Amino acid sequence: MILKNKFICTQLKIKLMDCRFCQNKLELIFANLGMSPLANSYVNPDESNTGEVFFPLKTFVCEKCFLVQLGEFKSPKEIFKNYAYFSSFSTSWVKHSEQYVNSLIRKFKINKKNLVIEIASNDGYLLQFFKKKNIPVLGIEPAENVAKNAIKKGIPTITEFFGSKLARELIKSGKKVDCIIANNVLPHTPELTDFIKGLEILINQNGVIIIQFSAYLVPLIKNTQFDHIYHEHFSYFSLTTIKKILEKFKLEIFDVEELDVHGGSLRLFIKKMGQTKNTSNNLKKLLKEEKEFGIAKKEKYQNFQNQILEKKISIWKFFSKAKKENKKIACYGAPAKGNTMLNYCQIGKDFINFTVDKNPAKQGKLLPGTHIPIFNPKKIHEFKPDYLVILPWNLKEEIVEEMRFIRKWGGKFVVLTPKVKIF
Repeated sequence: MILKNKFICTQLKIKLMDCRFCQNKLELIFANLGMSPLANSYVNPDESNTGEVFFPLKTFVCEKCFLVQLGEFKSPKEIFKNYAYFSSFSTSWVKHSEQYVNSLIRKFKINKKNLVIEIASNDGYLLQFFKKKNIPVLGIEPAENVAKNAIKKGIPTITEFFGSKLARELIKSGKKVDCIIANNVLPHTPELTDFIKGLEILINQNGVIIIQFSAYLVPLIKNTQFDHIYHEHFSYFSLTTIKKILEKFKLEIFDVEELDVHGGSLRLFIKKMGQTKNTSNNLKKLLKEEKEFGIAKKEKYQNFQNQILEKKISIWKFFSKAKKENKKIACYGAPAKGNTMLNYCQIGKDFINFTVDKNPAKQGKLLPGTHIPIFNPKKIHEFKPDYLVILPWNLKEEIVEEMRFIRKWGGKFVVLTPKVKIF
């Protein structure tokens, strides 16, 4: 380790040099974002001068199966033991989740006789809507601090990492699972194949698995969403690649939905092989579109680093111009993606006075790396920024509606993805 500008930078050897799925040797770099702290490692002010560990943030693409992936530098247990993301603090996401639950109940005729398990159930934001309809539920959430909030809501929750071992234990305990939901957990899974194996073990013969994940590779590449890349995201998927992975474990996608949430997500509907009669036209259409896009050609991945650099330059131009004009700048939100963006672009307190966030677990702390302070959203009224930069750009509409009062003093909103936009 070397001391550098009061931060501890560590050059760790990448643990993963073979593909997480097919064990092919990884050589083609997809994105190299330099050294970065863990995106959810928010800093207590009294610890701001004690040193901060930075890790390499580099992703590779497998030239055989085209799984984009990050080497593991930190134990998942350390990353997720005390997690700072609570789903319930996004009103739009909670509303989306309620609609999602209602649609699943209708589509798959889920009732009081069925057991629904959610993996990475967070604070019970989704399972609560099944529970309201008296449908049996069980959450699996490794982050103990987040799981406690779910338990307080009456959602039974296991605080363990999911895999084949836990799946077998649940089967032995008499659990018969008709529906497994895994929202935004697959990218967070270092032991990818063991996770998928666990799904195959746990689900009933005619049960349904619904996997939803963000950082879908097609919009990620198209819109240069490099801020989706951080240490908690071990893998980044296309439909083509995840289909191959599931099929290895005798699981079959029978339908897929494209979603706008998180800047572009996929929702997969999966059953055991032999349990589906037909695949949907949506699935066929999207696989065809991916093929035409070139998702299984290495050339599609080779230029992404240049796209990132161009975006960094445009972001720097905005902040430099605003600084020269003595504009007051604040941010809204303290998401992981925002921390990737700010650290890679080297935008810190020289440009941004502070950020605000609804999550009390983040308020009073500092953003990792940049050490920008996090306040309650009420701070915006007091400061009256000229520009309010929306870091969780995927929640732009919700935040603009909440903060519309900044227009009274001529304040403007800014998003940095897919490109810098002032409005």
